[in-house]
Amino acid sequence: MHLDVVELRAFYYRTQLGRAVQRDLQERIQSQWTSAKGEYVVGFGFAAPLLRPYLADSRRVLSLMPAAQGVMRWPPGDANLSTLVEETQWPLPGGVADRIIVAHGLETCEAPEALLDEIWRVLAPGGRVIFVVPNRSGFWARRDTTPFGYGRPYSLGQIESLLRARRFQPEWHTAALYMWPSHRAFWLRTAKLFGRIGGRFGARFMAGALLVEASKQVYAPPTGLREAVRAPLDVLQGLARPRPAPAQRLQHGAVEPAPSTAKSAPNRPDLV
Repeated sequence: MHLDVVELRAFYYRTQLGRAVQRDLQERIQSQWTSAKGEYVVGFGFAAPLLRPYLADSRRVLSLMPAAQGVMRWPPGDANLSTLVEETQWPLPGGVADRIIVAHGLETCEAPEALLDEIWRVLAPGGRVIFVVPNRSGFWARRDTTPFGYGRPYSLGQIESLLRARRFQPEWHTAALYMWPSHRAFWLRTAKLFGRIGGRFGARFMAGALLVEASKQVYAPPTGLREAVRAPLDVLQGLARPRPAPAQRLQHGAVEPAPSTAKSAPNRPDLV
């Protein structure tokens, strides 16, 4: 089930909790992707809030939003870099994207395997993709007050198994959103405290989201063809080939034909 783009935009840009979520996820991603200079960066789902740090030095940034969600103009006040797409049919050539960020896209997709196949197609060899998904054991997946309470939540083992099955190799993972999923001022003030506690003790059950980075797995083609058989196999090899029976030579160069295998009629007195 996709949330409407209006609801997603209102959460991330008009609420204090949404802005805190945006900062936390940006910091986690930038800790792994410090720079994307000269690279082609693509976001899918509602990844626009996480793409902004790469607008300055990337070769190109593009935000793809699924049709079931809707699209918004982004970034505001600048040339539009967002477009509406079908979930499993992106209008991009194969192998073009160096980095892909998927947020609120995988867990709400009705065909996650087909979506992963499309991401694999668009990702360049050696490229990386980061998936931001709701944590199955976290509090955020149990409350529908935030976008992380919708769709299919994942455990770390589940998301990594799914990626391996679709030709991705998990490379790195972390957890985020340790604060309580509430818009109340008290819980917002304690967000940093809960973040330090969760980061120190690794309490993944407290995290609201999991971030998993994966690389495109490309199988090397065979180094060469098998050596061709130089001579065809002779199934009758070793057997004598049939030859015609030699003719018997008579005196004075006459040739007698080979004896016939047909039985001759017996000598009968009444036929003499």
